[in-house]
Amino acid sequence: MFKKILIANRGEIACRVIKTARQMGIQTVAIYSDADRNALHVRMADEAVHIGPPPANESYIVIDKVMDAIRQTGAEAVHPGYGFLSENAKFAEALEAEGVVFVGPPKKAIEAMGDKITSKKLAQEAGVSTVPGYMGLIKDAEDAVKISNQVGYPVMIKASAGGGGKGMRIAWNDDEAREGFQSSKNEAASSFGDDRIFIEKFVTQPRHIEIQVLCDAHGNGIYLGERECSIQRRNQKVIEEAPSPFLDEETRKAMGEQAVALAQAVDYTSAGTVEFIVDGDRNFYFLEMNTRLQVEHPVTELITGVDLVEQMIRVANGEPLTIKQSDVKLNGWAMECRLYAEDPYRNFLPSIGRLTRYRPPEEVSVAGAIVRNDTGVYEGGEISMYYDPMIAKLCTWGPDRAASIEGMRVALDSFEVEGIGHNLPFLSAVMDHPKFASGDITTAFIAEEYPDGFEGAELDEASLRRIAASCAAMHRVAEIRRTRISGRMDNHERKVGDDWNVAVKGSSYDVIIAARRGGATVTFADGGSVDVASDWTPGDHLARLDVDGAPLVLKVGKVSGGFRIRSRGADLKVHVRTPRQAELAARMPEKLPPDTSKLLLCPMPGLIVKVNVEVGEEVQEGQALCTVEAMKMENILRAEKRAVVSAINAGPGDSLAVDEVIMEFE
Repeated sequence: MFKKILIANRGEIACRVIKTARQMGIQTVAIYSDADRNALHVRMADEAVHIGPPPANESYIVIDKVMDAIRQTGAEAVHPGYGFLSENAKFAEALEAEGVVFVGPPKKAIEAMGDKITSKKLAQEAGVSTVPGYMGLIKDAEDAVKISNQVGYPVMIKASAGGGGKGMRIAWNDDEAREGFQSSKNEAASSFGDDRIFIEKFVTQPRHIEIQVLCDAHGNGIYLGERECSIQRRNQKVIEEAPSPFLDEETRKAMGEQAVALAQAVDYTSAGTVEFIVDGDRNFYFLEMNTRLQVEHPVTELITGVDLVEQMIRVANGEPLTIKQSDVKLNGWAMECRLYAEDPYRNFLPSIGRLTRYRPPEEVSVAGAIVRNDTGVYEGGEISMYYDPMIAKLCTWGPDRAASIEGMRVALDSFEVEGIGHNLPFLSAVMDHPKFASGDITTAFIAEEYPDGFEGAELDEASLRRIAASCAAMHRVAEIRRTRISGRMDNHERKVGDDWNVAVKGSSYDVIIAARRGGATVTFADGGSVDVASDWTPGDHLARLDVDGAPLVLKVGKVSGGFRIRSRGADLKVHVRTPRQAELAARMPEKLPPDTSKLLLCPMPGLIVKVNVEVGEEVQEGQALCTVEAMKMENILRAEKRAVVSAINAGPGDSLAVDEVIMEFE
């Protein structure tokens, strides 16, 4: 077995590989850029080597710099993780020339299947059903428009060397094809150093289901079930699960056997994933093969008990698989939520900054489910603008889908993240969405269910009453504590009453609290009562309560006269007042937000790549105004209404902070 492995990656996947290597008794080497000098993967590894400036194309994807780190440390093998150089045949070739083992497939398999254009041609030759499209290289934007018309809109414009949703656009007309081609080409060049683009038909209402394969160098190949990856935004997966709630055993077997046959046709070794589009009749079409470990591999590990990183290392060491297809049993159900540094209240635009609070749920059994959190960050660390915005992958396992979802709901409510915008509220909202709970999902789920973006979850009346009762009980605890302050003047003892008013989300509840040790019974004016039990103490950021026998987890912040409560995707201000205070508060004027309707504000920290308009120009609704790049993604900002540009305050090359004014209108 190898004595030392270098991980040619960063973030959570580098940490993930280090954990398994450590369990196997293998020493690890991390590489890092200037931006990652204090990163978690650097702290975890036995050794660490600096490889350059923050941009990936000056550090993590520069083969010569990675090779220098290998030589410095004497690493015998390299695990590439995902992204960066993981599907780069030139990197595999450089390692082979150096006598270093690549923990992944052979160079020829990477070339054959890692390139989306080549892999589709091979799949067609092998008799695998593929999505219609144009597999040749596309010269320019006008050529892209011509080909898109031949294929028929809508089309998917994709980077040949792409992955992780980057270099990918859906076009519904000529203008979108023209814009999408250029943005995809730019993103592909920046992220992968390869700007080749191809176009295929976009299948509407599809499910994205993939098969995990594992092959060795001795002719053995198996599949470890499927993963449902249909919950996507901007073609980037957000929530994955295994198995799929849609497949039957017959379809699963057919897809698995086809995936293994395709892998073995190119002498594939190591772990890999064959991705399919599946329609409503369970017809499946080959999309691509990812010749690496997938981001969502933990859900497969949770339902099969197979450590995929360990298997990759053993296969790379020349060992035959000890697992046969008949040994693979799918046990229970697993969910994965990707926690991104993206602000759902700003249309999921990237967010950067320091994690002032980062407290994942404990990796134990929660609500009958097992919790696992794969992460690459820590409290006090910074989220950089240079890399993918994923912070962590929160996973739960349960004996069935319902138990796994319920475990995820509690785990998400228990996950504390402060200092940056993040998508925890959105993930919670999806877990509670009836359509998701039913398993009736497609890749259009987010676009269809949240067409106007995400503005927070709307809780039903029963949930609001539970929260109101909980806050009333918590407020009384805080009030009792305040009465016990030392140094009071004589005859100034403070009395805490039982009558209170709770205001939340436009509703007002008059309640009476009957307190007891460890909890209280809260009775509403309509006669209904709620029993609240908790050991919460003032100052705790997390309240774990038992409300009428059911668990409730609240993230608690302090606001004047009450709490800021976050639960199940909702962000609420809850005010608890005496009846007299409530009467006076109702007479207070409402403070309105400032008018920014005549300003174009930068929605996230980023770099201005292009300005499309000039001062004095009249713009129309939907017209492109400028392009902002952040976290390797290009974002086109468009006019919300007809207006005339009166001032342009930033130009190409300018780095802007959130809410800086880019343009003014009249």
